[in-house]
Amino acid sequence: MTSRPHKESRKDQAHEFVRGLRRYLEQMEEEGTEYLLISRGKDKDPAPAVPRPLAARRPVVAEIDADIRKCRLCRLSQTRKNAVPGEGGMKKKAMFIGEGPGEQEDLSGRPFVGRAGKLLDKMLAAIGLSRGDVYITNIVKCRPPLNRDPKPDEVVACWPYLERQIKLLQPRVIIALGSPASKTLLDTDQGISHLRGKIHDYEGTPLLATFHPAYLLRAYTVENRQKAWEDMKMVRELLSQK
Repeated sequence: MTSRPHKESRKDQAHEFVRGLRRYLEQMEEEGTEYLLISRGKDKDPAPAVPRPLAARRPVVAEIDADIRKCRLCRLSQTRKNAVPGEGGMKKKAMFIGEGPGEQEDLSGRPFVGRAGKLLDKMLAAIGLSRGDVYITNIVKCRPPLNRDPKPDEVVACWPYLERQIKLLQPRVIIALGSPASKTLLDTDQGISHLRGKIHDYEGTPLLATFHPAYLLRAYTVENRQKAWEDMKMVRELLSQK
């Protein structure tokens, strides 16, 4: 094979470098990292891109919500009435994550608005919190038929949305509500009875597992209520730490 002239080879190398740089910047954008182009002067080329911390870039929550509402990546989109992205504030930097929306959530497009949601409100109030203080969402954003547990491929399809939410909101503590959410976030087969009452780690963020409010409604015993209260006190203690 005949080699290209040296001049053309250098030109091709320059083009390849630019394409590689673009791919790198696109990857940083997908990962939520912003970059700066620092000028060296009016007549000179810009310096290489300098990554900035994620905290310097605060994407709008509405953009993620819009992507979730138009999502068609799994079978749940075919049976839902409304996708349920999540809601709340991050004044207290706590994120509550369940496994999936139920019937009332599917109808309203809001998380935890049925009987389980009312119980969650009481659990929050018991430690001095409200919905406006925390962010509430689910592993999957559309209701599984008959409120069954999400299937593995449904979790995989929806997982990038939850990752984007966590990276954006940067919670100080994550609370996994129920066994499916806890197992998914901690990548374990252990049940909620074994996982609750302990501080786990989710990529550097403390994670607490506790009973799902819907389970507590079905098994509203003194023992279970006491365990849930102990878990919520641990949440309060973590949030009180600076």
